[in-house]
Amino acid sequence: MNTRAWIVFLDESGVSLLPQICRTYAPRGRTPLLRHRLNWKRASMAAALGYHSTDFDRGPRLCFHLKPGSYDTIALIEVLEQVKEFYRGEPVILVWDGLSAHWSRAMRAWVTEQDWLTLERLPAYAAELNPVELLWSSLKKRELANLAGDHLADVADATEQGVHRINHNQHLPWSYLAHTGLTIHPPHPPNLRKDQ
Repeated sequence: MNTRAWIVFLDESGVSLLPQICRTYAPRGRTPLLRHRLNWKRASMAAALGYHSTDFDRGPRLCFHLKPGSYDTIALIEVLEQVKEFYRGEPVILVWDGLSAHWSRAMRAWVTEQDWLTLERLPAYAAELNPVELLWSSLKKRELANLAGDHLADVADATEQGVHRINHNQHLPWSYLAHTGLTIHPPHPPNLRKDQ
C-alpha cells in the first residue's frame, strides 16, 4: 500500500423532486406550505472526498458527480475515471461500501488495470465510518431542505451550490472525517491541532 497517497472516501446518494422536508421558521400563525407536483423523477449523486495521507497542506479535496437515474458498474467506472483526472493520476486508496456494483466482476477487472487505484472496503453496516455520509446530510439539511423544484435541474443547481459551499470551507471536510472517529496520520491536520 502506498503511504504517500490520497485516502478517498466515495459514496452515492439519491435525490428526487420530492422535497426533503425540514423544520423551518415562519411568522406566528403562518405555517409554511410546500407545493410540489408529486413528481418521482430521481437523480443520483456520487462524491469522492479525499485527504492526502502525508501532506495536510494540500487540504481535503471533493470530487462530485450527478446523473439522472441510478448508478451501475459502468456509470461508476465513469465516475472513477473522473476521480483519476481530478487527482491527476496520483495514487488513490479508495474506501467505499459493499454495494454490489462496487465489487462486481466488471469493476474488479477494470480496477486490476489501474496502477493508480487501490480499493478498500468499509465494514458492513458501517455507514458512520464514511465522511461522505455527513456531506450528504449537510446538503440535504441545507441546500435541498424544503426545495420543491419543478425540474431535476433545480435540484442539480441547489446541490452544486452546496458542493461549492463545502469546497470553500476547509473545516467542513475535516469535521466530517473527525466525526467518523477515523484519523489520517499525522493525527492532527493544521486546522485541527490541539495547540491552537
